[in-house]
Amino acid sequence: MSQAGRLSVGIIGAGPVGVIVGKALANAGHQLVGVSAVSEKNIERLEALLPEVPLLDVARIIESADLVLMAIPADELIAAVAGFAEAKLWRQGQLVVHTAGEYGYSVLSPAASQGVIPIAIHPAMRFTGTSIDLDRMRESHFAVNAPNVALPIAEALVLEMGGEPMVVSEQNRAAYFEAYSVASSFSAMVVSQAIGLLEEIGVNDPRAVVAPIVRSAVEQALAEGHVPLDPDGLLG
Repeated sequence: MSQAGRLSVGIIGAGPVGVIVGKALANAGHQLVGVSAVSEKNIERLEALLPEVPLLDVARIIESADLVLMAIPADELIAAVAGFAEAKLWRQGQLVVHTAGEYGYSVLSPAASQGVIPIAIHPAMRFTGTSIDLDRMRESHFAVNAPNVALPIAEALVLEMGGEPMVVSEQNRAAYFEAYSVASSFSAMVVSQAIGLLEEIGVNDPRAVVAPIVRSAVEQALAEGHVPLDPDGLLG
């Protein structure tokens, strides 16, 4: 760890989550030493938001970073962690953070067996991959999970990024991620469907029509809290 608690940070994965979380860590004073990216779209995003950060291969990133941020798709995470362990890339005492909501820190066990400190941090928000996300972080909760000794580090990182940490244990990750997925994917699908129905009947600016409906419905639901589902009232 560098002076004043600042970390050298390497990012594996330059999708919307990796670049924005990396940007937030850089804004908090940490040093970004490199990013691994393959697709042209991700490279363009990196050049737009983090133009000063070099593209490096995974081995160089792990070698150079105090904190390795693994912001890759969840279905690639297990194989990647195991593969890097088999290649003996991980370093003793290194922080390794993944951002997959469905997993806790135990998914990093192959790396932990080589002495890293495993941390799971999942921002409970949808990412656009633009600077707008940095503002949204300040009103979002982040699900954190780590060995007890490392929980304060995970929580401190989230606070530095402007988010609100909430501890979600290994056994509760599936339920947490189901709740996140329902709130995120299902609500977006319903809004899209409503806009499409209004477009079909020729309504001008259907997004403007749907927006206050959705906002008022969500605000009312948040105010009421959990209410058991009544199928007969779905179209009320």
